[in-house]
Amino acid sequence: MQFPELGTTIESLGLNELKQTSDHRFTTGTNGVQAIGKTGDGKVEFIGFSDQTMALVNSALGYPAYYPVHSVEREDPITAVLMDLDGTTVHSEEFWIWIIQLSTASLLGNPGFELEESDLPYVSGHSVSEHLQYCVTKYCPEKTVEEARTYYFEHTHREMQLILEGKGKPGAFRPSPGIKEFLLELKNMDMRIGLVTSGLYEKAYPEILDAFKTLGMGDPADFYDAIITAGHALRKGEAGTLGELSPKPHPWLYAETMRVGLGMDFSQRHSAIGIEDSGAGICSILLAGMQPWGIGGGNIDQSGTRGLCKQYVEDFEALLEKIKQRR
Repeated sequence: MQFPELGTTIESLGLNELKQTSDHRFTTGTNGVQAIGKTGDGKVEFIGFSDQTMALVNSALGYPAYYPVHSVEREDPITAVLMDLDGTTVHSEEFWIWIIQLSTASLLGNPGFELEESDLPYVSGHSVSEHLQYCVTKYCPEKTVEEARTYYFEHTHREMQLILEGKGKPGAFRPSPGIKEFLLELKNMDMRIGLVTSGLYEKAYPEILDAFKTLGMGDPADFYDAIITAGHALRKGEAGTLGELSPKPHPWLYAETMRVGLGMDFSQRHSAIGIEDSGAGICSILLAGMQPWGIGGGNIDQSGTRGLCKQYVEDFEALLEKIKQRR
């Protein structure tokens, strides 16, 4: 067993084998290291020892972090469901990728700029600053992420206002097929439900408000037991909140939703599941000590994290059936 808490090998997890971690801190065969493997997008590296596994979460902004990988066990019944917003609850990833593209185009002074297919795993599922840093590094290294953020919020404010006026990009925020029936059935099962997003509050909350309006489900703040976003953006002359350096795949958003939002002790984590469509989200759930369940339509396969999922389904109907089997 190369990774004790994950309970399996590099091959079965679908990881890419490394001889050494990217920060050169650990080397396979030295100081008790049995194996090192990274996800396909390179965001997370797992270091296996004989008695424990550690994870290195890399950072495009220069602040990587190490975390212990806790055992992820099955405990019935499931009592809480935590789930992602973009791509899972609401189909909006295309919209936010488009905003990243607009921001990069503005940096380049090229209105016709388009992202490449290979960019997609790096411009979704992480923080705004990480998305922008990736584009700056690849397309305009002479620019700064701070310049990119200025354009990003300029485009965001304009487009969100247009959406509120009914003039915005068509289909920007589309509730996922089957999400209404899924959420209402969870409520009928007396399940605790948490919404977890790496999106900043100003962009995330209008999404879920718009989706609930479309679905005729009232106020999401009344429906969910907890909603945790990445906080408020830092701008000159204003106070921001922590969120740009600690989003998925770091564990903190899911950990805060479970421990603070839902009031569940760490020892109760095995009865909670997290649902994600992105590789960053799957790793975040795993590092928070919960069971990561993947759903199709996102970048789980592209990011090489499907092997980390305890369950993987293509739609909410199949997901609900698996949850009912655990009740």
